Amino acid sequence: MNLFPLNSDGSPQSLHRFGTVTGTRILPWTEQSECKKRVAIVVKLSENRIMVYVYKIIASPVGRLELVASGEGLAAILWEKDDPKRVRLGERLEDSNHPVLLETERQLSEYFAGERTVFTITLHMAGTEFQKTVWDALLTIPFGQTRAYAEIARQIGNPKAYRAMGAANGRNPVSIIVPCHRAIGSDGRLHGFAGGLDAKRYLLALERNRLCAAA
Repeated sequence: MNLFPLNSDGSPQSLHRFGTVTGTRILPWTEQSECKKRVAIVVKLSENRIMVYVYKIIASPVGRLELVASGEGLAAILWEKDDPKRVRLGERLEDSNHPVLLETERQLSEYFAGERTVFTITLHMAGTEFQKTVWDALLTIPFGQTRAYAEIARQIGNPKAYRAMGAANGRNPVSIIVPCHRAIGSDGRLHGFAGGLDAKRYLLALERNRLCAAA
């Protein structure tokens, strides 16, 4: 049997009238369209795959902290009275023995004890490209120092975006390790902080005292 349609003179007709060949079967254009739709749906589902998060609650000098990890690293450190709309992570499962959470707990304990000034946890933070740029800039602020929002805006090459920078700072999911507490107003005043201003004062004092003790 001839798989290809023939003209009256016996020559093969143009395949472009019928579609494209897949194996030994010709797909009509209508079927090609449906096939493309199905492929697009599969790709969309793959792009929007559900991220599984695990969490662990720990005690700290600034209240209970919720440590959250994904399969790719530390996703969040949330405050005891954190606004649930501030960092949207969806459902998460408790896992007190997850290696990323255990290591985060260990390093935080050393930080609060004045024994650690740099964190070495792999981070996996979800956010916009602008937010991630701001969070990367926060990571460059040395232990025990502060930066004004306007300074950070200039650092990321967008000096007029200091208000947007402040908003991104407030959305920082990994508090303490990504040191949004080191960002302050141009007048030196402390502004809003997800963990509360008392917690922000505590963290800044902790770091200053650590530097003074080492001097």
